[in-house]
Amino acid sequence: MDIHEMRLVNEEIVQAFQRLIPQLTEYSPPPDREALELMADSEATFVFLARRTDAESKIIGTATLVAFRTPTGLHAWIEDVVVDQEARRQGVGRALTEACLEKARQLGLCEVNLTSRPSRIAANRLYREMGFIQRETNLYAYSLK
Repeated sequence: MDIHEMRLVNEEIVQAFQRLIPQLTEYSPPPDREALELMADSEATFVFLARRTDAESKIIGTATLVAFRTPTGLHAWIEDVVVDQEARRQGVGRALTEACLEKARQLGLCEVNLTSRPSRIAANRLYREMGFIQRETNLYAYSLK
């Protein structure tokens, strides 16, 4: 498996997101090419892709690190970690998360946050095994629709 940062967008990448995002959520549509290009060009969004290293060389997962500055410093969140169903339990999620953490270290961050739905049992177990600490907090959302 090879993990690399998405810097350019091609049709293969667009198709990979069309396949992967529905495996993560039914509530958000996959990004189109323009949205992916905006992410690839962003100085605050770092999209990582996991690719098989066999003859097929298929994209089998993705994770995104988003970094932003506020008055209290530089912050980061890991978002949208998804591994293709056929590639789960092979270390892909861990490798993608580690790539995000390494990028955060390169940016000089001291902490990275993420959220995961309780129903994602394997993902939550992985994050705890990697050293993430579950916080006691209230997460609020306000719909603008």
